[in-house]
Amino acid sequence: MRHELKTEVDIDASPETVWQVLTDLDGYSDWNPFITEASGDVVVGETLVNRINPPGGRAMTFKPVVTVADPGATFEWLGRLGIPGLFDGRHRFDLTATSTGGTRLVHGEQFSGILVRLLRRSLDTQTREGFEAMNSALKIRAEAIGGDPS
Repeated sequence: MRHELKTEVDIDASPETVWQVLTDLDGYSDWNPFITEASGDVVVGETLVNRINPPGGRAMTFKPVVTVADPGATFEWLGRLGIPGLFDGRHRFDLTATSTGGTRLVHGEQFSGILVRLLRRSLDTQTREGFEAMNSALKIRAEAIGGDPS
């Protein structure tokens, strides 16, 4: 079973500024309502420690592995619940420069595994709400740092 969530937001800050905020994992506790704690190095192959707090859900700590770290463009990790194939999530942030000097953030996750069917309702509600809350908070944080690029 597979399922994908995809959210988008336009941010009035450069991709470099958005990348700076997104990859400052130690700073997540200051601004991020969804991933409330994070640590590790944003380097392919490195393991992160992330604590998520989905709206209306139960907080959970997981240890994904960074699979893509392309500065100013793409940050991705692969997280697993237990053994591979049970519940896997490929979480991805794609940053694209806009014509006004800002950034279009596409933030999503591809879920796979035998538990996806059981968890789909919470993915479509609580997890999606968490992504959208994170997007809004990232927008506020990056715009405060980077200002209006136009």
